[in-house]
Amino acid sequence: MKDYHINIFASVEDAGYVADVPDLACCSAFGETPEEALNELLIAKAAWLATAAAEGRPIPLPAFRPAIYQVA
Repeated sequence: MKDYHINIFASVEDAGYVADVPDLACCSAFGETPEEALNELLIAKAAWLATAAAEGRPIPLPAFRPAIYQVA
């Protein structure tokens, strides 16, 4: 199984970086550096998946593909 796509982008408004997983609703994290945002997101992703499993909620399969990787 492939893993979930992760976006990391600079947030001028927050003076740091935000990372998110598009396939997991509201799964995001903040860090002062891209590496910190990624590390925090990996923790958030694990918590998101564990909570969904514990509550019996469906866990979406990784499906997001950025347009840059789409073949015409």
